[in-house]
Amino acid sequence: METPRPPFVDEHRIVIDAPAERVWPVLASEFGRSGGRLFDAYARFIGARPPRSSGAPLAEGSTLPGFAVVEAVPGRSARLVGRHLYARYELTFDLAERPGGTLVRARTYASFPGPLGRVYRLLVIDSGAHRALMVRRLAAVRKRAEQAR
Repeated sequence: METPRPPFVDEHRIVIDAPAERVWPVLASEFGRSGGRLFDAYARFIGARPPRSSGAPLAEGSTLPGFAVVEAVPGRSARLVGRHLYARYELTFDLAERPGGTLVRARTYASFPGPLGRVYRLLVIDSGAHRALMVRRLAAVRKRAEQAR
């Protein structure tokens, strides 16, 4: 039985001047792979599950530290779920063709149980760190997809 979705945290939208078939591989490259050695060490420190990367980026069944891709429709959507010592979370991506390009929506859902979870939420969500990271990474997707003409 599937566990219920955690509470909604935020949504970020960006329109990219490129078709979805060009945006998807860039999105997969940016969000479907490990964040590097420092991120991997951080993921181990907080007990992220799953603990390591496997499979193709943003392919259903693949993993990266702290996330498992539980649903993926290439060029259209992906749903990643994960957990660690201080949170349970979900990240979804939806792509939709629009006049002028592709609308990419990234939604975050998360719960932060217990006193340490509340502290973690303060440090990551309430501080604006999560928002800044998402904005930066989506801007990187736009830049790379628009340059790939």
